[in-house]
Amino acid sequence: MWLWARGGPLASAPDERTVVVTAPPEMLPIEPPPAPVQAATLGVSAIEVIVSRNDTLDHIFRRLKLDLADLATLRNLPGLKARLDRLRPGEALQFLHRDGSLFGFQRRLSDSETLKVVRDDSGFRADVLENPVEIRERTVRGVIDSSLFESVAAAGARDPTALALSEIFAWDIDFVLDIQPGDSFVVTYQQIWQDGKYLKDGPVLAAEFVNQGHEYRAVRYTDPNGDTRYYTPEGRSVYKAFLRAPLQFSRISSTFNSARRHPILNTIRAHKGVDYAAPIGTPVRAAGDGRVIFAGQKGGFGNVVEIAHSGGVVTRYGHLSRFAKGIRTGRRVEQGALIAYVGMTGLATGPHLHYEYLVNGVARNPQTVKLPAAIPIDARWLEDFRLKSAPVLAALDVPLGPALVAR
Repeated sequence: MWLWARGGPLASAPDERTVVVTAPPEMLPIEPPPAPVQAATLGVSAIEVIVSRNDTLDHIFRRLKLDLADLATLRNLPGLKARLDRLRPGEALQFLHRDGSLFGFQRRLSDSETLKVVRDDSGFRADVLENPVEIRERTVRGVIDSSLFESVAAAGARDPTALALSEIFAWDIDFVLDIQPGDSFVVTYQQIWQDGKYLKDGPVLAAEFVNQGHEYRAVRYTDPNGDTRYYTPEGRSVYKAFLRAPLQFSRISSTFNSARRHPILNTIRAHKGVDYAAPIGTPVRAAGDGRVIFAGQKGGFGNVVEIAHSGGVVTRYGHLSRFAKGIRTGRRVEQGALIAYVGMTGLATGPHLHYEYLVNGVARNPQTVKLPAAIPIDARWLEDFRLKSAPVLAALDVPLGPALVAR
């Protein structure tokens, strides 16, 4: 690999583990050092590094053979340490250097802020450049034809909004089993723009989903304490004690059945759970808050995780390929936490998750069991909630096509 430098390419590249995007320096967003030191910086190299998983600036400096003393100086600048830690996998960092000495560094902190460090004759100077974003509200509606993602895209929104929609209603709707052609949705969400260009979809503000004739509505509300959740129009939290399904967007391969013929044993044997067919390695989430009471091999279930919840409820996840990091007996987990990955261990004819929901030792159908009621909004905030949610919910009733509203 060759890296571009002023005056010509460098003869060698940094360690092969570094992901580098090469270009002439004028194509990268960092400007060359200011005039007082330009004469001494001929041959400055401009490099863009894409951050890998578990990367730190210390690792990157070592791979690029940059002076670690420069990194120490940066970290000692007022307010800079926190802005240099916790790199995000996939983000791009820009460097200017010559013979291992750093002359410039740039990192995008957020959609509206960029950290820019330059070296002049007095040392390093750091600035946070602000580029304000514009928040626009958009309402789209659509009808399910095939998949949720395709229908949301046809309505003019993007995948993050489709995913958010499925997560908001995950406590009431099993998006693997329950979705039917003819179901409909309306969603009001934010779009983030900057300098007249679309950046990304923001959070969903309100949504309606009609599933098999049943209407579900939710609205986003931040209470005076700063906690943000989704609530029904009446002020009940949409979050329940259990998710309807422990993984997203697969398909049911076998339902709850008290007299199913086992596909391998060829005997009549009750199927006390639901099988979700999904590729090996698909993430499996905890259906509710609880404590792991078993994580290991268990007969025909293969690799199994069992979680005990309040109210005498135990959820069981079988045929797993492997367990998530840290999952062991005694470990407490939160609802939605990654616990394992889909596999086909034990008596399984193909990759799938076997999921059971037991109450006081008795198996119940996970698809139809009544889940504990949602918690209502704090009575202190109810009036504030009604005032703020009313106009957002009203947008769901406007019988118009997609519309953009700048705020």
